[in-house]
Amino acid sequence: MDLALAGKTVWITGASGGIGRALAEAFADEGANLCLHANTALEPTREWLEEKPWKERVQLHAVDVRDAAGVERAALELAERFGRIDVCVANAGIWPQGNVGLHALDTERVRETIEVNLLGALWTARAFLKVLADKGPRADGHGAALLFTGSTAGRFGEKYHVDYAASKAALVGVLLSLKNEIVELDPHARVNLVEPGWTVTRMARPVMDVPGAIERVTRTMALRQLARAKDIARTMLWLASPVASSHITGQTVTCAGGMEGRLLWDEGQVDREEILRRLERD
Repeated sequence: MDLALAGKTVWITGASGGIGRALAEAFADEGANLCLHANTALEPTREWLEEKPWKERVQLHAVDVRDAAGVERAALELAERFGRIDVCVANAGIWPQGNVGLHALDTERVRETIEVNLLGALWTARAFLKVLADKGPRADGHGAALLFTGSTAGRFGEKYHVDYAASKAALVGVLLSLKNEIVELDPHARVNLVEPGWTVTRMARPVMDVPGAIERVTRTMALRQLARAKDIARTMLWLASPVASSHITGQTVTCAGGMEGRLLWDEGQVDREEILRRLERD
């Protein structure tokens, strides 16, 4: 199916990480122009891009998503190069290491998590909407798309990571507000949110390497599998498409293998080796 993303301009924040890079690959394969955001990992991202046949369709920039003015400058630069921004994926985020109860949680960690995950997403969305307000809707009726990367922590909570859970849960309120605002700028524009569950990325790898961790988390999933970054990216790709998902907005799509807030499998019913084999398959 042609997703009608060829020639569209896609802005992805947090493009230096696992899900972000998978998003870049997925949209590039559809023929989109890309603006990829990185912050502290700008040079590794630049090196990664050098090997890509589609690198000429990419604009790379470094900005801290907590810097609202810097985020707006990046959006304006992208719009100047490609004419407009059709899709924005507010994907940048952090998951602080260390299990800490709220009573012992450092104030600075809470502030940083909220500022990156929540305010960073807000500044990104605001910059995108400002460009949309300036450029107006596309003449072909293909509506703009704004996507947020949430987390199942925002749905089920996450013990010892209340700062992260709060930052992701708040995105639901952002989603439900902006889906009613964006149509005033573009009557066909849509806003959706994807909630990944346990996904094998560089950020999650230290936790996954703890003995017994994979077996423990997959016992809450019907599919008994960890997600790959490409699983999340493909879901985002579908939601970004102005033809495949033209009537879907204000929705939270959970991409977590049927995760529930309870155990679905008894101890011994999860096969770690099969999970790891699946991660290597396409």
